[in-house]
Amino acid sequence: MINAAGREIPEYIETYGKVEPFTGAYTHIEGTYEKTAAHMAVTAFSKGTKQKEPKLLRSIEEAIDRTGLKDGMTVSFHHHMRNGDYVVNMVMEAIEKKGLKDIHIAASGLFKCHEPLVRMAENGTIRKITLSTISPGPLAKAITHGKFKEPCVFQSHGGRPCAIEEGKLHIDVAFISAPCCDAYGNMNGAVGKSACGVLSYAYADAQYADKVVAVTDNLVPFPACPIEISQEKVDYVVEVESIGDPNGIAFGPTKATTDPENLRIAHMTAQLIDKAGYIENGMSLQTGAGGTSIAVAAEVGEIMKAKGVKGSFGSGGITGYFVDMLEEGLFEGLLDTQSFDTQAIASVSKNKNHQVMSASQYANPHNRGALVNQLDVMILGATEIDVDFNVNVVTGFDGTILSSSGGNQDCAAGAKLAIVVTNTLKKGLSVIRDAVTTVTTPGETVDALVTDLGIAINPLRTDLLEELKDTDLPLLTIEEMKNKAEEKAEFQHKPVEYTDDIVVVVEYRDGTVIDVVRKPAG
Repeated sequence: MINAAGREIPEYIETYGKVEPFTGAYTHIEGTYEKTAAHMAVTAFSKGTKQKEPKLLRSIEEAIDRTGLKDGMTVSFHHHMRNGDYVVNMVMEAIEKKGLKDIHIAASGLFKCHEPLVRMAENGTIRKITLSTISPGPLAKAITHGKFKEPCVFQSHGGRPCAIEEGKLHIDVAFISAPCCDAYGNMNGAVGKSACGVLSYAYADAQYADKVVAVTDNLVPFPACPIEISQEKVDYVVEVESIGDPNGIAFGPTKATTDPENLRIAHMTAQLIDKAGYIENGMSLQTGAGGTSIAVAAEVGEIMKAKGVKGSFGSGGITGYFVDMLEEGLFEGLLDTQSFDTQAIASVSKNKNHQVMSASQYANPHNRGALVNQLDVMILGATEIDVDFNVNVVTGFDGTILSSSGGNQDCAAGAKLAIVVTNTLKKGLSVIRDAVTTVTTPGETVDALVTDLGIAINPLRTDLLEELKDTDLPLLTIEEMKNKAEEKAEFQHKPVEYTDDIVVVVEYRDGTVIDVVRKPAG
């Protein structure tokens, strides 16, 4: 047969197989935009004329049209702008104006600033939300009270990319906030007026979504270096006035506590880590962004200096405290999924040992090796913990949504020493319960609890109990700590009545369901 290049070729070649003949330079090329536009652009370029930017669109509305977004589809967002984000509301308001209904939002996180989503739940624009981070506020209250047509789904930071990669969470269109982007879709989070540091939680979305739209307020000449998410993953680029307010990134406590009781908890925690033998050369550490957790990092840093210890890495959401420890030579490197403050954001772009990692690399339990499995010590938070060491970070005592799983499950499962730090009383009530309101992190993965009353070691950790038995640490059983906390409490827990309506499905990091949250009665 004769192909389009005018060459005679056989229909079948031994060991090669059936031959598909060449039919033209562009007939089998699928671009990331309409095929005819791609052909015209490439043809024009090949003739030496100036090529236009085929990915660069005029508006969010045009991006919605070009991606083919329809009723019932799933759109995704990442949360590195945290409470300063503008893109979620911007995109969803455009979707609302177009009259699209039953949209599923798959966001890595949502915050107080996303209050307009409540209205969209009520008018049918949004049917449900899947996320791994949420802050207390109007949206959390709306979920609690069943404003969404379908139960929302809470995943861990590792469970989310796991679900995306395995096809359980299918994304039709991903909208990625890009602090720096060129017209071909190369982008990063480290440069620009809205710099957020890293874009780690958007990596899986960029890789696996059917369509990807970069939304930027800093369109730069090609190539946008450093390239964090690259052009071959991006279908369209939209330039807007602003993707968010960087001042909203440092949302919640990002500095060490100054409260005497919390400082005492931090001191006991650091002593526990040291006397359990974990402060040694090559150690790794992660803390949350809470004031007590950061104070633990500061205390551990002082012990490291005194002992001449150099750790391997600090990880997770990075604050200025970890940056200081890196610059002081206490760690070889930082592995970052989210920059929590301006110091961390600046560090990403200037320090080669401050590395970006994807959420999958960080915590996906089904990949070839999540970083959490290399953690020595993890400091966890909790709204409640029970006598079996089960942890709740999702709901308050009354069943109200306060937060979501985040990295709590992932790090507890992976770290050699997972420590919950908390005050024993919150709003005059004991946080230590016979059974938590919502199980977020299973007790078998939690090793110790440190409160203002002392330290409780999980009985499953017989090795740890043996290591600490002759120390001067204030060790208690968790039952003893619970009894002391209840004596100290100003109020007693009252039973909460719930309806049969499930408002949240809480997934464990492997995609199984660990608990559900029901709508409170009344």
